[in-house]
Order: sequence, then C-alpha cells, then structure tokens
Amino acid sequence: MSVEVLDGATIREFVDDDRAFSRSIEARFATLDVNHDGVLSFTEMVKELQNLRMLETHFGVDGDFKIDKGELARLHESAFIQFDHDGNGCVDIEEFKAEMKNMMLAVAKGIGFLPVQMVLEEDSFIKKAVDFESTKLAQLHNLYQS
Repeated sequence: MSVEVLDGATIREFVDDDRAFSRSIEARFATLDVNHDGVLSFTEMVKELQNLRMLETHFGVDGDFKIDKGELARLHESAFIQFDHDGNGCVDIEEFKAEMKNMMLAVAKGIGFLPVQMVLEEDSFIKKAVDFESTKLAQLHNLYQS
C-alpha cells in the first residue's frame, strides 16, 4: 500500500488513454480467468469483487464488522450482474472493461477536481492511474530538460 495524492483528472486521463487502460484491464482479466476460457464465471469474479472492498469503501464498514455470509453472497451476485451486461452468466473482456471504466469514472466524479490523499493498494486500478500520471509527468519533465 502507498499514500498517493490524486484528483478526478488523474483517473479520467488513465481511463481515456485506451492503450494504457486496456493493457491494465487485459492483465487483470487474464489473472482472473483461471481456466483460460476467455470469460469470467461468478466464481472467478468473486476474487475481484472482494478486492473492490465494496463493504469498506461504499458502506463505511471497518474490519471488525462481521457481515452475514448470505448477505455478502447477495452483494457479490448483485455486483456480478452489473458486470454481466448481456445476462449470459459470464463476463467477457469487453463487459469487464466497460464496467471497470464506469466504476473508475464514477470514482473520478466523486473525487472531483480538488486533490485528495488516499491509501491505495499496489495492484488497484486507481494506483495504476496514479502511476500512469507520474510516468507522463516524468516524460514531460525529461522532454523539457533535454
């Protein structure tokens, strides 16, 4: 984990760069697709849904709170349905990309234009957005130094 400063533009610029965003999506999708069939089943998606930390981030639940396993399963099923745009019971890469884009843009909108400080997990998409911005800034700095 690291503490980073970002604003909504940090995330929007990452999502808008189709090459960088697609690479990140494809890498995460490949990791989740454990049977390599090109789609994500509910079972494969549960890991990602748990990584999204919906309870902690969306409901303000701290680590000491214990949620009923049935309630958690319903929450994960509901989120899976959000990803499964065509309702066929699995998530292909385009559905995964589209929903992750929607989520990232919603986070960007929520953050707004004022910088905020956040604790980010190293493999999170928001951390990837911060790293993308840092790389771009370093390239610009190097360009102007030349």
